[in-house]
Amino acid sequence: MAPVKIGTRGSRLALGQTGQIADVLTAVGGFEAEIVPVKTDGDVLTGPLSQMGGTGVFAAALRAAVLDGGVDVAVHSLKDLPTAAVPGLTLAAVPVRADPRDALCSRDGLKLAELPAGASVGTGSPRRAAQLLAARPDLKIVDIRGNVDTRLGRVAGLPGNAPAEVVPGKTGDLDAVVLAAAGLSRINRLDTVTEYLEADVMLPAPGQGALALECRTADAGPAGILGQALAAVDDVDTRLAVTAERALLARLEAGCSAPVGAFAFRKGSMLYLEAMVCSLDGKRSLRLKKATDGLSNVGATLLGIELAEELLAGGAADLADLSGSGK
Repeated sequence: MAPVKIGTRGSRLALGQTGQIADVLTAVGGFEAEIVPVKTDGDVLTGPLSQMGGTGVFAAALRAAVLDGGVDVAVHSLKDLPTAAVPGLTLAAVPVRADPRDALCSRDGLKLAELPAGASVGTGSPRRAAQLLAARPDLKIVDIRGNVDTRLGRVAGLPGNAPAEVVPGKTGDLDAVVLAAAGLSRINRLDTVTEYLEADVMLPAPGQGALALECRTADAGPAGILGQALAAVDDVDTRLAVTAERALLARLEAGCSAPVGAFAFRKGSMLYLEAMVCSLDGKRSLRLKKATDGLSNVGATLLGIELAEELLAGGAADLADLSGSGK
């Protein structure tokens, strides 16, 4: 059997998390794997993510590579994966989710409540910006881009940062940044975290902390070794949770950069889902919870749709541009 080609973005984070997946798949499937970096629009284009033309900037090129046979499997950060299905592709595995929380990385070990009035906090996510302003209206939110190390470099003195002068817009010029805890863990930089932001302060993006393994539908069946290996790494509880979160996002017709947070989890015989829509300035928000005992993909999907309907009935579409254009 020829080596299985696993496509991913070329960042340190993407390569690291894909290497971990490749190790598991090869151990389970008994085949060799080759990691193939693929450049996406999100890696090439500059400017705020919220103005890059909607969802899929990190996924489209990877999906095309799977369809044209350039790779056999694509590894996505699930929060970057559009909710619309692509003919010919199957979301074949969602491994066990890592920590879904957002994390504050600030100078001098400061927590969110301890940042001085007017402190500058960097993030490229309208969802994070809106919830930061809801908790601390005095903060100055700075839009930032770049890989994880680049963003951490905007805060002077964090563990692992190279000594650097303060250069506005480049290094050491911010009091704090907010990043996904899962990403920091995957590149061994959790030592920069000064506070994990719990759901009552900051609901994560739908799918945050989870990975999506996508392959050609023809390869996803149980008859093939690849399909068997992918099925073996699929985690039922994680798939249920992200199915509910993505169903909510789809019903809201919300882009991945819309100020929408959602988090679902299974506890016992129930699947719980909490979601939030916030105005960009953080002044208005709507947060609702719902649960179901329908522990199936259909049940999870209905849970997400029903909670989205309740959010829309409560005026969620008046709070923000759910398409996520940032306007």
